[in-house]
Amino acid sequence: MSAVILLVEDEEKLARFTELELVHEGYRVEKSGNGREALELALNNHYDLILLDIMLPGLNGLEVLRRLLKEKQVPVILLTARDAVMDKVSGLDAGAVDYITKPFAIEELLARIRVALKLHPASVLEKAGETAEEGVLSWHDLTLDERRHQVRYAGHEIPLTNREFTMLKVLLENQDIVLSRDTLLSRVCGYDYAGETNVVDVYIRYLRSKIDDAFGVRMIRTVRGVGYVIKSE
Repeated sequence: MSAVILLVEDEEKLARFTELELVHEGYRVEKSGNGREALELALNNHYDLILLDIMLPGLNGLEVLRRLLKEKQVPVILLTARDAVMDKVSGLDAGAVDYITKPFAIEELLARIRVALKLHPASVLEKAGETAEEGVLSWHDLTLDERRHQVRYAGHEIPLTNREFTMLKVLLENQDIVLSRDTLLSRVCGYDYAGETNVVDVYIRYLRSKIDDAFGVRMIRTVRGVGYVIKSE
């Protein structure tokens, strides 16, 4: 399974160019242009590597790095301005594995990514709840097969819409982590979705009807005032 990279860059053209090059090389890419949003994404989801700009709105990249590495280990490559020597030093001291100055040659960035992934392997199978079978997530008698776009409970297939399937997948990937409605909304409907967060409650209700109610289990739990979680136990 290809590595998943979180690209945190607020310069839209640079972010889009970098994303296209990374995808062309076979990586899976998620983007953010805001420090606070990026921190929430990084804490609540699995990434094999993070490309992190230092100058960001919301929360600067160095603070994102410090807060992130207090909670989990993931290789981070900093994107820095050419003359930001102290930022580079501070970033490396805070735990970044490498840095590259802007503007950069894409070939150099790709080489640094390959080295970082080789030296700091973060297997995609470390995702909470994922089985040794590639692309399959599980919870008790429930399995979600991403490649076949199929969900089963004790052998019984459960028909889900695309958004229901994606919602369940995100929750299974983050077992024991409470996900806010905003996080679920952005992961399921896209960052540019302009609707209300109560659409998340609608899809949760659909999933509970098809799984919890149908099989007499309590899989998806509500954390009042925060969001939803699937507990691994």
